[in-house]
Amino acid sequence: MIDREKLAQELILREHVRIAIGAVKKRRVASLAEIKQSEHELREIIRSLIPEGNAVATSAKHANTGINVLEDLLKNSNILSVLQTGYKSLTTDKTQRDSYRNHIEVFIQKALAPEEERKNAGRMEEDLTIDIDRPEDDPDFIDVDPAEKSEEEIELDDVSIPGSDLTGRNKAYRDFKNIEKVILQAFDDLDNTIDSTLFEEYLIKNVALYFDKFEAELSSTVEEPEAALDATLDADAETGADSGGLDADDEIANIELQELIQHLNLDDIIENML
Repeated sequence: MIDREKLAQELILREHVRIAIGAVKKRRVASLAEIKQSEHELREIIRSLIPEGNAVATSAKHANTGINVLEDLLKNSNILSVLQTGYKSLTTDKTQRDSYRNHIEVFIQKALAPEEERKNAGRMEEDLTIDIDRPEDDPDFIDVDPAEKSEEEIELDDVSIPGSDLTGRNKAYRDFKNIEKVILQAFDDLDNTIDSTLFEEYLIKNVALYFDKFEAELSSTVEEPEAALDATLDADAETGADSGGLDADDEIANIELQELIQHLNLDDIIENML
């Protein structure tokens, strides 16, 4: 006579094993798909690194030396990182960032202008020195004017944009002093007028575009929703109770089943059940 209780237990065990087999199959399929995707990505990376004919990969160059020099400057100097850090530090008001941006562009123009004039003068004529007697040079002259401004104050007065935020201006002045030298060094290497003109033009254009990028990155900062800030645990969550969840006996049964499955030969079980 059939023992109904044993039959029921066997059916339950078979159902648990079938579910476990299905889970194992899914994990295997997912794992294989993951491996194939990783292999595909790796192949794409290798293909991008190895050009056709195994030729040595070189970065494309522009038709103008000035643009090539500018590209090298932006890639291999700290200019963009300094500007990004300085710009993004001004978070109180956008007028500070606007002032920073505008003054950086003015500082670039002001710094390169005398260098360009010097190059042009050297191409056209010799420097002339003219001595002019000034009253201030007389040893008997008594100077009662107020204290002279520092070089920094004179520079800031000379380049200040009327109505602009002074915090942004001052930050721009400090940061530009940190990058001015490398800009002038790259610019001074260009003796051709076309090269130097395009270098200056595209330097200012690229700086403006990067400021647009920095502003977009600031604007896209995601804030935590207000609902999340006010969220609190309910009574059931605090006590760990959950009417729709598993009780302690169910959890123990699941743990025992998992331990049993670990010792089963799933391949043999699959072959016997299919």
